[in-house]
Amino acid sequence: MPESTIGSSQNKVALVAGATRGAGRGIAVELGAAGATVYVTGRSTRAGRSEYDRPETIEDTADLVTEAGGRGIAVPTDHLDPVQVKALVDRIAAEQGRLDVLVNDIWGGEKLFEWDVPVWEHDLDKGLRLLRLAVDTHAVTSHHALPLLLRHPGGLVVEVTDGTADYNRDTYRVSFFYDLAKTAVLRMAFALGHEIGPRGATALALTPGWLRSEIMLDEFGVKEDNWRDALTRVPHFAISETPRYVGRAVAALAADPRVSRFNGTSLSSGGLAREYGFTDLDGSRPDAWRYLVEVQDPGKPADVTGYR
Repeated sequence: MPESTIGSSQNKVALVAGATRGAGRGIAVELGAAGATVYVTGRSTRAGRSEYDRPETIEDTADLVTEAGGRGIAVPTDHLDPVQVKALVDRIAAEQGRLDVLVNDIWGGEKLFEWDVPVWEHDLDKGLRLLRLAVDTHAVTSHHALPLLLRHPGGLVVEVTDGTADYNRDTYRVSFFYDLAKTAVLRMAFALGHEIGPRGATALALTPGWLRSEIMLDEFGVKEDNWRDALTRVPHFAISETPRYVGRAVAALAADPRVSRFNGTSLSSGGLAREYGFTDLDGSRPDAWRYLVEVQDPGKPADVTGYR
């Protein structure tokens, strides 16, 4: 594993809720590269898969955290179950006595939303399940984890979503249910900022750009080492980024003694790369949300010059 370009988080304790794959895995690994002890949770384990039915597991993520230089601890957890979440937080309290970073990255909705389908035609059960997975899980986890995080000043809560507050305010996102879920997470960070900011902690929302997650790479029939082959099918995919890029954003935030200046705000991986000077694994700095606004959404030809 390459060394992290971010400042140290040595001796910090983090919980990345929803770390099986994608952004959650990238965040967990980069926190590990910065020296943190990282509890990684999810429902896909070596003993059994979630309804995703994919090969990635939380044990694999924990191993990657340890290989990166931290300490990865996998704890199977269904974040819709308050009993399981309480047991998870009690375990962290017993083993570490503190929690410095909480990353709410639970999602689970890729197979549930329908593109450009109005609410009256969208499968209702799938839509409501999506909201439970994307919203209720974050609320349950914050309810149980924040008292531990607030034991010591300087704690950080990162609510991972899709889209900045500015972009989502003016842009219809996929469907009623998807739009509602991603906007709700943005508002959670805003509300938590009001509740934990005066108590010495920071809450913020963070979005990656077009993520080259395991699921997305499979969708395009490519691997990380040949991802550019997908550009013949989707040229704007040229702005995409690895999950480690948003991971480096979280690691930078966790190491920043002035992170409270971001309390209650909405941030992006590309914006924070400019702020802190980190890059993606290939040395570039993709700025996907600026690219969407200035190039992709207006219908211009794909051209990432000046955007990565």
